[in-house]
Amino acid sequence: MIHQEKKWYAIYTKPRWEKKVDGVLLRKEIDSWCPLQKVERQWSDRKKIIEDPLFKSYVFVRIGEAERVKVLMTDGVLNFVHYLGKPAVIKDDEIAMIKKYLSEEDAKIEIISSEGFKENTKVKVNHGVFMDNDGIVLRGGKKKIYVQLQSLGQVMVVEFPAEYLTPIK
Repeated sequence: MIHQEKKWYAIYTKPRWEKKVDGVLLRKEIDSWCPLQKVERQWSDRKKIIEDPLFKSYVFVRIGEAERVKVLMTDGVLNFVHYLGKPAVIKDDEIAMIKKYLSEEDAKIEIISSEGFKENTKVKVNHGVFMDNDGIVLRGGKKKIYVQLQSLGQVMVVEFPAEYLTPIK
């Protein structure tokens, strides 16, 4: 049996099926990850902290080529996220960066589609988990940096004090 290299991929799920799909994939012994963050929700009679999927309708899987069909045959999975006509491979360090940030106390990430944003100032982060990563500061750039995950076509908005950033010439 030839050992296949496992890579991270993003899959589209039905809306609000992220946690269900993650659970089913894990029961199928597929390396799956649905990033969650704690958010406060307001109901008419109370407030509650819940774990909400970070990426709406996305789950990440670490699989070899042979497991693709097994993933696609999972209830709630719509398709792999494609980039340039092929399933988009997510870099290990991008997954590790998200996991590391989410493990920090009071981690807060807001996800915004990268479509429609115009580039402004390139910066390097010089403190914290995202240290040594380059990003682009866009609207409201004194407190936030937008770190784009190229393979997803998504932008993570992470709040930073301005002193954590250094402009790149």
